[in-house]
Amino acid sequence: MSTVGPPAPLHPPSAWVQRWAQLVRPGGRVLDLACGPGRHAYWLHAQGFSVTAVDRSPEALASLAPLAAAGAEVLRAELEDGPWPLAGRQFDAVVVTNYLWRPRLADAVAAVGPGGVLVYETFALGNESVGRPARPEFLLRPGELLQAAAGLRVVAYEDGFLEEHPRFVQRIAAVREQPAELPVRHRL
Repeated sequence: MSTVGPPAPLHPPSAWVQRWAQLVRPGGRVLDLACGPGRHAYWLHAQGFSVTAVDRSPEALASLAPLAAAGAEVLRAELEDGPWPLAGRQFDAVVVTNYLWRPRLADAVAAVGPGGVLVYETFALGNESVGRPARPEFLLRPGELLQAAAGLRVVAYEDGFLEEHPRFVQRIAAVREQPAELPVRHRL
């Protein structure tokens, strides 16, 4: 698999995503949900993962053309209206950043396959005091990601304020465990 870069500079990938991507099996299938222009999709592809990038914006997805040409699956799908576009599919990792649509939380968690990991980071209540998003429907309530990930093993969870680029966030890294002879070592 050759590494391909985005057609224009993107924001760097989230430090949270970079930290917990090590939990994904090498070469694993990763879903980047509500991917935008692809800052994580490009980075994950460069790490050797097989990427499926999903967004509703044709403009955002246009920036993923080089990634699609390099073998990534790029899907245009409306996540907030209509059926779940990935019904029956599971991934070695599901990555979601800066996106919240509560009716799809359970679908995102269900898309984590056996041995897979959920890496989720988005805005939390309190963010309305420092910027956007500010509407409660786009801000996680305290402990909401923990509730959404019930049934997964939480490896890391944070809920608080970040000084750099001031914002309130909630983030989780959680794995769907599978029976193993030896305990799985989720490296911290």
